Amino acid sequence: MRVYIETFGCTFNKGDSEIMAGILSNNGIRLVDTIEEADLIIINTCYVKHPTEHKVINRIKKVQELYPSKPLIVAGCMIEIDPEKLEKIAPRASWIGPHKIHRIYKVANRVVAGERVKEMGLSLIRKAGMPKIRFNPYIHIIQLCEGCLGECKYCCTRFARGKLQSYPIGTIKKEADDALLEGCKELQLTAQDTAAYGRDIGRSLPELLDEITSLEYNFRIRVGMMHPRNVLNILEDLIEAFKSEKIYKFLHLPVQSGNNKVLEDMGRGYTVEDFKYIVESFREKIPEVSIATDIIVGYPTEDEKAFQDTCKLLEEIKPNFIHLSKYKHRPGALSSSLKELDFNTVKKRSRIIERIKSEITIQDNIRLVGTSQKILVVERGKKGGFIGRTNSYIPVITGKGDPGSFLEVKINGATNTYLTAT
Repeated sequence: MRVYIETFGCTFNKGDSEIMAGILSNNGIRLVDTIEEADLIIINTCYVKHPTEHKVINRIKKVQELYPSKPLIVAGCMIEIDPEKLEKIAPRASWIGPHKIHRIYKVANRVVAGERVKEMGLSLIRKAGMPKIRFNPYIHIIQLCEGCLGECKYCCTRFARGKLQSYPIGTIKKEADDALLEGCKELQLTAQDTAAYGRDIGRSLPELLDEITSLEYNFRIRVGMMHPRNVLNILEDLIEAFKSEKIYKFLHLPVQSGNNKVLEDMGRGYTVEDFKYIVESFREKIPEVSIATDIIVGYPTEDEKAFQDTCKLLEEIKPNFIHLSKYKHRPGALSSSLKELDFNTVKKRSRIIERIKSEITIQDNIRLVGTSQKILVVERGKKGGFIGRTNSYIPVITGKGDPGSFLEVKINGATNTYLTAT
């Protein structure tokens, strides 16, 4: 059997795809790079945002239209969040939910044999330590935990991932050790909220980081997204852990809004002042840290003042990375009972944030021109050259390099999204 896997969404979802690939490969299944070669197609879906939902739905429709004779398995968050829509657009497709991926080999065989299978529902499975086929041989994705402690009123992902389930530190450390022994140079620690790690088992993210950085290899760790409310509980220890040279000085801390009333309406559980305190604390102790944040524009209770508060916060904090989303109702989310803002208003506000984002990032990157930086080369560029990351996780494109190697480079150019170097 030959299987093609296509993945949408976050690093955690990519980790799920790598696990499915690993399980299939360990059972003698051949993984292929194109649909044309495949006997079975797997589409691993993301459903966190409305634009992604449309991409996923259009892709599922197109695959069925172009390859009607090839069996299709739909995986990922859509299974648990919007099964009615999936049934409507793909009445012959089989399903495998995020908590059932350990059964992918049996499901694949049943589907190829002509059966329609629906494996869904929440359950407790330990994804850390499961076999994986890495899509990038130098980057290893480690899932620390699944689910979250949040009650964000706009979110539907928690319906697919459930409550927090952290994996043992020993299991995670062994997975990291094995990956590094096999030649990986970057470990991407991922979860729906990495700062929540261990809250259910009496451990913490700083403890885990200290264990992994004690491994005797030359490598880098990218720590994934953290909920500010949970960072506050571990802030001092987290900053100390981040001082390790093996950890990218990169903090992904979504604020979502610069207005406390909107944050309360969203159910985020922290204030703008809390967010600023975390950023200031990190910058005081680790000046080179880069800050990534997420913004939702057009939440139903965001008035003009609240929007201006968000603009002011960004201009004050000047994050190095800003991920912008336009609010849209999501299936099952509590905020979906509210009236959406006018589309043109949301679009106008989004353009303003994009302009602020570009101004901040280009100025930030220009300051690095002429400096020397140590980068880890992680892959070849799609348009030529090689892509590396500075210690602050800023992308650098250089003409020469070997993936998996560390280079000393001189920055000779900057855009608002990356640097260039020799």
